[in-house]
Amino acid sequence: MRSAIVVGAGTSGAIVARRLVDAGVDVTLVEAGGYDTNPAIHDPSRAGELWHSAEDWDYFTVPQQHAAGRRLHLPRGRVTGGSHALNAMIWVRGAASDYDGWERDGATGWAWSDVEPVYEAIENDLLPVTGDYPLSPIQASIIDAAVQEGLPHNANYNGGTLDGVSQEQVTMRDGRRVNTWMAYAQPVADRLTVVTGREVHSVIIEDGRALGVRFEDGEELRADEIVLSAGALGSPVILMRSGIGPAAELEALGISVVRDSPQVGKNLHDHLLSPVIFTTSREVGPPQPGVSVTQTHLFWRSRPELAEPDTQPIHFSVPMWGELEPRGDDGFTLMAGLITPHSRGSLTLSGPAVSDPPLIDLAALTDERDVASLAASVRQCRRIGAQPALAGEWGAVEVYPGPEVAEGDVEDWVRRTAITYHHQVGTCRMGSDADAVVDPGLRVRGIDGLRVIDASVMPTVPSGNTNAPAAMIAERGARFLLEG
Repeated sequence: MRSAIVVGAGTSGAIVARRLVDAGVDVTLVEAGGYDTNPAIHDPSRAGELWHSAEDWDYFTVPQQHAAGRRLHLPRGRVTGGSHALNAMIWVRGAASDYDGWERDGATGWAWSDVEPVYEAIENDLLPVTGDYPLSPIQASIIDAAVQEGLPHNANYNGGTLDGVSQEQVTMRDGRRVNTWMAYAQPVADRLTVVTGREVHSVIIEDGRALGVRFEDGEELRADEIVLSAGALGSPVILMRSGIGPAAELEALGISVVRDSPQVGKNLHDHLLSPVIFTTSREVGPPQPGVSVTQTHLFWRSRPELAEPDTQPIHFSVPMWGELEPRGDDGFTLMAGLITPHSRGSLTLSGPAVSDPPLIDLAALTDERDVASLAASVRQCRRIGAQPALAGEWGAVEVYPGPEVAEGDVEDWVRRTAITYHHQVGTCRMGSDADAVVDPGLRVRGIDGLRVIDASVMPTVPSGNTNAPAAMIAERGARFLLEG
């Protein structure tokens, strides 16, 4: 029987494992974290408890030169379900032009016409995707305020047009989180070998072929096919510890070079957010069990000549103080968002051991176009909060940035407060060129029997949350593997 090791039980890995086992492959699914026993995973109202928890890899960037020298938190799931166990469950396909751009730039076979049927199949098969749930009163008013600001009310942003304010489509059922681990892998766990609490150090490679994986304690596990689904931060780290990466960087750390692949860990980029926080005279109230604290978002073009929206504010029913000084205990947040970043960063190793943390540099806001788009989104969120549906009906008062930050100072506010939307991609870019880390079939160039199937292969980040694209990539990647 053909055998495979899938590293990572997150969005992509759970799908790959299910599709392979259904095809009769002997699958071992390896997860560095444990099982999803934390009740906060399953109740959407408690998602905020998961940051910095045992289920979070709790990554931080290096100091970001263009973001006030701050180290940005990058929560990533270290648990069955991966980051889909921690996130807000928002399902966004993105724009058709995102995927046509991939195809145009060398990711042959990844155009919108290729991927749209896969999205439709996922949404009609195992994973529940719904926009049919009651809105919290404050969220309904945010939609009204956005319409008053001049935005269209878009009933289905996954229907071909992103623009407008919308209720989020989410992967939930009966007020409970549903992720790909729960929907795909867990139901067939008795047909899988699931290994938890074991971190993969590297891939075993002999004579140009991947033969297995090596754990942090040196133990080895072998199979016919190896799939890395450890995410945009985890997969390049494993490749580099395996000797696949920029040769000079690896040699400097004493890692024997198996294949000089200069783009491993490069092309790192992410969506960014910046908060606009309001207190209210009418009580919003605390999070309610089974109800996500974010239910609406919008897509908007900061410049009318843009072909697609470049911003995606996400709206929270709580004040998201973060590192800001709290100014009250009730309110809401319009989190301005940038979804077409031009800045590109990198991920490198600090050492060859599992215990050596990766050095993650998003190069956040290095490109002035990113600053301009995010600042425009902040200004729009300020205007929405001042509309009658919020200022009048709720007595909304902007406390951050607040009156002390003039319109001309918003760029500085963005640099001081920007955080990530947790949508890192690009570090194992796919393409047809010699520098691409994986080919369009997601095979690691120069190494037989090894594929990367996760968000790291995206050449550019889609226009929206990356969970849905990661699932789509997994379905296609599993099919490619089974077809040989």
